[in-house]
Amino acid sequence: MLWVKALHIVFVTSWFAGLFYLPRIFVNLAMEQDPNAYARLMLMANKLNRFMQPLAWLALGFGLWLWLGYGIGGGWLHAKLSFVIILTWYHYYCGKLLRQFEAQQNQRSHIWYRWFNEVPVLILFVVAMLVIVKPF
Repeated sequence: MLWVKALHIVFVTSWFAGLFYLPRIFVNLAMEQDPNAYARLMLMANKLNRFMQPLAWLALGFGLWLWLGYGIGGGWLHAKLSFVIILTWYHYYCGKLLRQFEAQQNQRSHIWYRWFNEVPVLILFVVAMLVIVKPF
């Protein structure tokens, strides 16, 4: 099970890297005026989004394997799973925002995306505290 735990950590870390970077690209897309630079940022965002999909599924899959293998329970786990659901929603909402940028229908400012970019940081903080401290 230690291999499963190690793989879960690797894929969660990789997924979070994408969740930190993709909204940062959105900040730049929201400010960009040059069509060539916009196209380059869109290429980066699309490649990153496609790469993030399997990372998310692998992170969730190995997490489920850990849960079933260890039979972990407790309030901390229910809280963690709630944040995992929110994070998964956030991931797919990023895909929706990316499609809006592709269609050049973005209605939000770069400032909104700067705040939006902080959501996964807060979730990571809370989840790490729940997993390590197990407060309840």
